[in-house]
Amino acid sequence: MSSFGLVALAPDLALLARLRGVLGDEPVTETELRGLIEQTDGLVRALGAHVAGSEHRLTELSDDPDSSLREIASELHRVETLRPRLEEARSLHHELELRARELRTAWLLRRAERPTDRNPV
Repeated sequence: MSSFGLVALAPDLALLARLRGVLGDEPVTETELRGLIEQTDGLVRALGAHVAGSEHRLTELSDDPDSSLREIASELHRVETLRPRLEEARSLHHELELRARELRTAWLLRRAERPTDRNPV
């Protein structure tokens, strides 16, 4: 993988670390949680596209008798690096959505249990 590829993945690693923290009960606002869900959705789509692109490239390389072993090894390495990150991002995205649902439910329950401040007519 080129040095550009490693630098490009650094923000993904930071986002995944933030997600692990939030799911480990770091405090987060609903707005932050929505933003993290959107960022994670984008990350899942981007990583999925990268993995699919590399898999397609591997198919092309394996069909071409003139392709070099170095090219094939490079694409294999890329897929093997990205796939675990994609799986983790998918899992964290799902967990974030569950946490958001739980927070909304708890908020709604608190609102329903709170006596109204209105005077009866």
